[in-house]
Amino acid sequence: MTRIKRGYIARRRRTKIRLFASSFRGAHSRLTRTITQQKIRTLVSSHRDRDKQKRNLRRLWIIRINAVIRENKASCSYSRLIHNLYKGLLLLNRKILAQIAISNRNSFYMISNEIIK
Repeated sequence: MTRIKRGYIARRRRTKIRLFASSFRGAHSRLTRTITQQKIRTLVSSHRDRDKQKRNLRRLWIIRINAVIRENKASCSYSRLIHNLYKGLLLLNRKILAQIAISNRNSFYMISNEIIK
């Protein structure tokens, strides 16, 4: 039987996968099959952790806003503040409120007092 020379396409595909896994350790960066398995695993976990990061940041903003409100010793709680925000049709999300609460508390107190009234 005559010899069949394989093309360069498979080799190109493997080198492309190896470039993705160049920072992995051990066999995860050398063996083609384990590289593909590791690539799938990293993509899954990066997608999962992006969602988790959004969750954690939202929790952090809520904690910061609540801490500043409680420090003010106002009669308003966090849930009442957010409820009045929506009722007043103010377009301030939790991220912006947390930044204002951390950087400039006086303006945050003014905003919260206006929202309560």
